Amino acid sequence: MNMKDRRIQKLAIANRGEVAVRIIHACRELGIRTVLLHSEVDQATRAWRLADERVCIGPAPSAESYLNIEACVRGALAGGADAVHPGFGFLSENAAFARAVIDAGLIWVGPPADAIEAAGDKISAKKLVADAQAPTVPGYMGEDQRIETLVEQAARIGFPVIVKAAAGGGGRGMKVIRSRSEAPDLIASAQREGQAAFGSPVVFLEKYLDRAKHIEVQVFGDFTGEVSYLMERECSVQRRHQKIIEEALSPSLTPELRRAMGEAAVRLAEKAKYESAGTVEFLLQDDKFYFLEMNTRLQVEHPVTEMVLGVDLVKAQILNAARAFQVWPQESLQARGHSIECRIYAEDAYAGGLPSTGLLVGTHWPEGPGRRFEVGVEAGDEVTPFYDPMIAKVIVWDESRLRAIRKMQSVLADSVVMGVETNIPFLREMLAHPEFTEGRMTTQFVGQHFPEGLAGADYLARRHNDLTRAFANAAKAQASRVAGEAMGGSDPTRSVWSTPWRLM
Repeated sequence: MNMKDRRIQKLAIANRGEVAVRIIHACRELGIRTVLLHSEVDQATRAWRLADERVCIGPAPSAESYLNIEACVRGALAGGADAVHPGFGFLSENAAFARAVIDAGLIWVGPPADAIEAAGDKISAKKLVADAQAPTVPGYMGEDQRIETLVEQAARIGFPVIVKAAAGGGGRGMKVIRSRSEAPDLIASAQREGQAAFGSPVVFLEKYLDRAKHIEVQVFGDFTGEVSYLMERECSVQRRHQKIIEEALSPSLTPELRRAMGEAAVRLAEKAKYESAGTVEFLLQDDKFYFLEMNTRLQVEHPVTEMVLGVDLVKAQILNAARAFQVWPQESLQARGHSIECRIYAEDAYAGGLPSTGLLVGTHWPEGPGRRFEVGVEAGDEVTPFYDPMIAKVIVWDESRLRAIRKMQSVLADSVVMGVETNIPFLREMLAHPEFTEGRMTTQFVGQHFPEGLAGADYLARRHNDLTRAFANAAKAQASRVAGEAMGGSDPTRSVWSTPWRLM
């Protein structure tokens, strides 16, 4: 296509699950047709049904489909797309993929490839941070990747130390090293995970802060070079470095600290010549913040920012790629109320979070004011072992944090997922913990209070209560549907005016 013509009429989605559904909804609102690039096992999924067109790009293993750059580009061209949106995960932070999309004459919905390399790579980002005069955690980012060198550097930094894959995120390729004796094996393991997940074995080391909060700042840059920060998100509730509960705004920041972190994030984005949505992550301990990493993509937890600010980050990404967007002026970004997101995983909360796979028999998501559900699967879909087990996100908004917590508890209690186990009971236990309700949780929260999930002496009683509640909710939802059918609501060919008004 002529790259001067930035109109996007058809967009290819190089992803799956709930993020693909999210992008499809944004495109519908913009009048843009969608082409879903999917693996063989993801045929007949919810995103597959919602997309306007579909192109199969390979078999189930990610390396042969969603991580296959050539297959994704070929699929986008075969579908007649003008642009490609990578979602999050998979190739979303891969500069080579961004360049391949552009070289194929397509529009890349995301930051420039050079910005992905500069800010997304953990090591080069540290250098940008130094130029932006933002504080960093002591560590080692050298080119010498020999195990013996990394062990010596870890000892120099002082244990505990965390080793991370330079090219990755999402908790993969991350290991906490607490002694010199375990360092060689853990470093080698991190290098193998980095190679398998991101195609690079390069790692770096950081001092491990054991009382820190995980705070991330949402930034957005437009094609003219203007950058704003869209406040922050509290992401301290994590298990194995994977976020579980996120919220906006953080209960831990003063207005002064919020502004300082936001301005530091903007300086970093400007140094990287960044555009589109991105997130600068910090660790906060003893009222001091340290740069952690920058994610050069849309975040899983972006809905909580949208809820408190009244913006649409996905539509902004697409419009910016089409050169039809101007970033929100900083002074216009005023947060209102509080939003919380819970990630619903297909896993057994009573067995340490073991993945749960199988056919999804039924679901019920209780709608209501200030409630948002981003769902990747529906009844009849299969939850497979090939991909991340997150099946949905539940997001709530209310006028205060405590009210938002209460609303989330109510929503989770009324949510039903049948056919696979979920972490809903685990989420409810965490939301009720005093350390969470008081906003004091750190990244150690799950490990300290729920090291084995919900396993314990009252296992059977809890399981019985959960199943009883789930069946009661399912029965309630079914009764509501039956009542609707009696009113003629299930027959799309029947007019509501054909029902006597006294029955309505």
